[in-house]
Amino acid sequence: MSKPIVTYFDFSGSRGEEVRLALVLAGMAFEDNRISRETFAQLKPDLPFAAVPTLELEGRGVFGQSNAILRLIGRKHGLYPEDPFEAARHDALMDAAEDLRHRIMPTARIADAAERKAARRQLADEYLPQWGRCVERAIGAGPFVGGERPGVADIKLSVVDRWISGGVLDDIPADLFDAFPRLKTVAAGIRSHPAVVAWYATPA
Repeated sequence: MSKPIVTYFDFSGSRGEEVRLALVLAGMAFEDNRISRETFAQLKPDLPFAAVPTLELEGRGVFGQSNAILRLIGRKHGLYPEDPFEAARHDALMDAAEDLRHRIMPTARIADAAERKAARRQLADEYLPQWGRCVERAIGAGPFVGGERPGVADIKLSVVDRWISGGVLDDIPADLFDAFPRLKTVAAGIRSHPAVVAWYATPA
């Protein structure tokens, strides 16, 4: 059987990295198909939802929508709850991560620097602390969302935390999430997982 194929930009972040890390934690070898913006433009009309990441599985076709892909990997490899009520809690956190992205990303398209700065500062003062408090409550006792074992919800939260904490977003403090120890514990637990450490130690 051929390896699963993950198609995403040549970028170690956001939704594509979440899919890669889910397969890494699952112990699944896969083809890491990193594409350029030009290649994406060529592929876009034929993609399931005109977007990446996608996951191609032999005999099953090509799947789109990152949260759906994460749940598929999670169900097949023990990284997602079987109990429907617990699964709903994990789903809510994954959706919350997407909510955060949808609030921040439009600010990158604001051309006026002063207007962009004001929008980012408002997010940092209001939305992001509220988001962090809600996520902190939903994580539970930890160290991961589901307890002792990491899952796909943890991966998603970890990638979001790395984005905010990486200092790449002007006018959003890199230490903003330091006030949320459960979130930081989840993020650190994914980053320090032996399979993840090995993944980043291997040249792309």
